[in-house]
Amino acid sequence: MAKGIWIIVEQTKLEIRKVSLELLSQARTIADKTGEPLVAVILGKGIADLAKTVAEYGADKVILVDDDKLADYTTGAYTSALNKIIRKEEPQAVLLGNTAIGKDLAPRLAHRLGVGMASDCTGMEYDEANFLTFKRPIYGGKAFAEVTANARPILATIRPNTFPVVAKASQPEVVNETAEIDAADLRAIVKEIALVASARPELIEANVIISGGRGMKGPENYVILEACADVIGAAVGASRAAVDAGWIEQKFQVGQTGKTVSPTLYIACGISGAIQHLAGMGSSKVIVAINKDPEANIFTLADYGIVGDLFEIVPLLTEEFKKLG
Repeated sequence: MAKGIWIIVEQTKLEIRKVSLELLSQARTIADKTGEPLVAVILGKGIADLAKTVAEYGADKVILVDDDKLADYTTGAYTSALNKIIRKEEPQAVLLGNTAIGKDLAPRLAHRLGVGMASDCTGMEYDEANFLTFKRPIYGGKAFAEVTANARPILATIRPNTFPVVAKASQPEVVNETAEIDAADLRAIVKEIALVASARPELIEANVIISGGRGMKGPENYVILEACADVIGAAVGASRAAVDAGWIEQKFQVGQTGKTVSPTLYIACGISGAIQHLAGMGSSKVIVAINKDPEANIFTLADYGIVGDLFEIVPLLTEEFKKLG
């Protein structure tokens, strides 16, 4: 009988990603309803102290897989190690963040385990009949599907910023597992990871994002958005049109062919609202649109709309934000 809700905790340089804490928080509420143990699984090198962090968010058990081959993420090594542990312990569900690593790892795990998976979910609830029901956007965000699974383990990736982080201290059992990695899976070796230092939050985990589109008119004007972002602690994003024009790097692109985000506040500046862009930010809690075209499609999705010149409005907003401290 499958047991436990497992969260595959994502960490980089021994720092746990926020989405993993979100998953632990939501899974804790489900575990309380079902009586299933909540298990945090951490892979890496020198990760023992991370057990203390996940204990602050309600984990009943922590599985540590500490190995030199897992020091940096590689698809083969992580898939091989997790596949064997999951098969041995038979959890009820395995959940990952819908991050670059989660989107790479989850489908490979699903293939090895012979199960389906629900990807990029924006909702997860306990369902007495099916154990878990997931909500995920379809048709470019125009509709939502409810997804359940018959096979075990249930496997899903959850979009960052879907659930609040709620601390709930626990005293988990800590178990050290040996990483059983097949030699055939070690096809890649990470030589170096170059991290780009930034004072702004990462785009997919940011609570506030201010994005610019074709209406920015050129790369030199993104300083307007950056000034505002620095005042409110926001990340800076962009539409595909701005990226294709060469005004900003592709890593800032929000949309179907860029990054999918779900912040508390999304401010769209000079973005017309192409369906590809809406698909990447439509699940934002509050959307503010600034565009001089009153017929711009972005206004159909916005909670608040300002019809006007972004070059006048954004600096005014920045000054008002400064007054708020």
